[in-house]
Amino acid sequence: MHLLIEGCKKHDRENQRLLYQHHYAYAMSICLRYSRTREEAREILNDGFMKVFSKIDQYNPETSFQGWLRRIMINTAIDHYRKEEKHYQQVSIERAEYTFTTSASAVEDLSHAELMTMVQALSPAYRTVFNMYVIDGYTHREIGEILQISEGTSKSNLLKAREVLKERLQKLNVTAYAKSV
Repeated sequence: MHLLIEGCKKHDRENQRLLYQHHYAYAMSICLRYSRTREEAREILNDGFMKVFSKIDQYNPETSFQGWLRRIMINTAIDHYRKEEKHYQQVSIERAEYTFTTSASAVEDLSHAELMTMVQALSPAYRTVFNMYVIDGYTHREIGEILQISEGTSKSNLLKAREVLKERLQKLNVTAYAKSV
């Protein structure tokens, strides 16, 4: 890994390609959590890697590269959210009335992909706070500072995200139960 990073510091395209390939799946998993679609996640991922390559000199080799990469991907996703926030306010009726359906026989049988779909269907504000707090371990104070919202708004968005997910899981469970009877 050290040689790849050193090659990237020298702007070597082959080392950049190898680093990208090596960390693609990990970085994409982060970006997917913060985006509505795979295409949006890919855009965030590519923007994030551009930042990685342009700021690679700032990486401290005494720390985890994966942790440094994770932070860049999260920050890039948040930047994307801020940039696109004005567009997120105009939600189509189809999107607003989105209901999650699956053929799973019970909530316990949900796959990772199905859970990701449920999280991705949250509004951008709820999804961002949910990911930052539940998955990435930020405090409400940190979330407030990063997103430029109050700590109370962060707590409220998390509560509402959890309520939406709980409601969708309950609907899913009722649907699965009705199919099994």
